Amino acid sequence: MSYGDATNVTTGEVRLSFVHLFKPYAFQPGQEEKFSTTILLPKSDAATKQRIDAAIDAAKQKGARGCWNGVTPPVVPTPIWDGDGVKQDGTEFGPECKGHWVFTARSSADYPPEVVDRNSNPILSASDVYSGCYGRVNVEFYAYNFNGKKGVGCTLGPVQKLRDGEALGGAAPTAAQAFGAPQNPQTRVDPITGEVVPF
Repeated sequence: MSYGDATNVTTGEVRLSFVHLFKPYAFQPGQEEKFSTTILLPKSDAATKQRIDAAIDAAKQKGARGCWNGVTPPVVPTPIWDGDGVKQDGTEFGPECKGHWVFTARSSADYPPEVVDRNSNPILSASDVYSGCYGRVNVEFYAYNFNGKKGVGCTLGPVQKLRDGEALGGAAPTAAQAFGAPQNPQTRVDPITGEVVPF
């Protein structure tokens, strides 16, 4: 991945979903574990979508010169999906995807993405970047030819968190929510000293 290449894009503000930025994850048993996040790009951000479309076209041109051996397939699968439509399996996207372009970026377990705050300071706590928060993502589009399948994929680069948002899929409750406010310990009077002591 090389910043500034025609195939490289830094998004405007997007919403993050299925966030696995601090520990690689496999969606199915036996799959290779990877760092990943699903990116929800508002359809109102036409400028970023235009840059993504141009990057995908550049990736196709690289593919024709490289792994596709001079021939661009008549239909080239790309990683961008319409959140108002349906997924590959024909089911609808979740409500958070409505009004967005949806795509997933991944990087191998050997290449963890750099994750920073809005001031470019490193974020070290995984709980600070979660499904539902907002940020910007740098991605690289590339052509692939794997087991006879040809298309354009998306590699995950640095991620910048911009602001918090409502957690998607629900968040674990805090201890205070689960167990109530801290209780004052019950006390008793020590019959020998007369001091008030906890049970």
